[in-house]
Amino acid sequence: MVGPKRLPVFTHAACFGHDTGPGHIETPARLGAVVTALRDHVPGIEWLEAPRATRGQLLRVHEPLLLHAVLETAPDHLMQLDPDTVLSPGSPEAALRAAGAVVAAVDRVMAGEADTAFCAVRPPGHHATPAHAMGFCLFNNIAVGAAHALERHGLSRIAIVDFDVHHGNGTQAIFAGEARVLYASAHEMPLFPETGNPRERGVGNIHNAALQPGSGSHRFREAWRERLLPAIDAFEPQLLMVSAGFDGHRADPAAHVELEADDFAWLTCELAGIAARHCGGRMVSVLEGGYDLAALAECSLAHVRALVAIGASGQRAPPT
Repeated sequence: MVGPKRLPVFTHAACFGHDTGPGHIETPARLGAVVTALRDHVPGIEWLEAPRATRGQLLRVHEPLLLHAVLETAPDHLMQLDPDTVLSPGSPEAALRAAGAVVAAVDRVMAGEADTAFCAVRPPGHHATPAHAMGFCLFNNIAVGAAHALERHGLSRIAIVDFDVHHGNGTQAIFAGEARVLYASAHEMPLFPETGNPRERGVGNIHNAALQPGSGSHRFREAWRERLLPAIDAFEPQLLMVSAGFDGHRADPAAHVELEADDFAWLTCELAGIAARHCGGRMVSVLEGGYDLAALAECSLAHVRALVAIGASGQRAPPT
């Protein structure tokens, strides 16, 4: 009898080489906190090296001008792309590996070699638009993976779920006109990047829920339970992808929402139920924000433990 599959976690040493400079909150220590927590406390992980994304994969969602800015500028020092976003000598390789991790995770899950996968990478991605790096993000990692799933695997319904406390304006911009991709996000408003109003609907595929500053577990779970999860369930996705940002934790310095690690574990389990009903349990999760190191480690641990438990349960439904 075949036992439960191990959870693949894609990462790469190059992701530590993206240098944002002194005083920046998006630091290599963030990834270190996540990787250390998972190595120390989660058995059953298969650690895999993230490949580089190809230019063709990146060009599915980004304009050539952005590829040139990130990959061919070749700075020998830190260079500001905007007030928040930095390019360093190690950034191009880190960005290629971060996006490539999601492509590899999609391939792994679609091949049936894993039920779920997690990408422990940086820089994060969900603010990167087709033409611009912004909000700490160089390439939109999850969008690159979703576009790969559409084109390489022929899927027609992909749900991207974003629980980062900041709205994933880049992901929404990339897919707002793409009916094959549903985007669902609950995020603090008002807050950077000042997008994600519930009235923003795309072609009917965009679902945003705004959380007021000070919102806690009740409001967060209510938004997902009453508005976003039913929309995802009704979409019947063939693949569920997660922008896993943990900066909504009450200790995080980047926002004003009062969540706990249990909230992220709860949502992961709710999403797993949808994935089991519609897509054989297939989920790919990608690290986004989270800037208090202790909270980031705790929340990542809760999320990944839930992913491991999903794979170990063996409760899978045939994909539709």
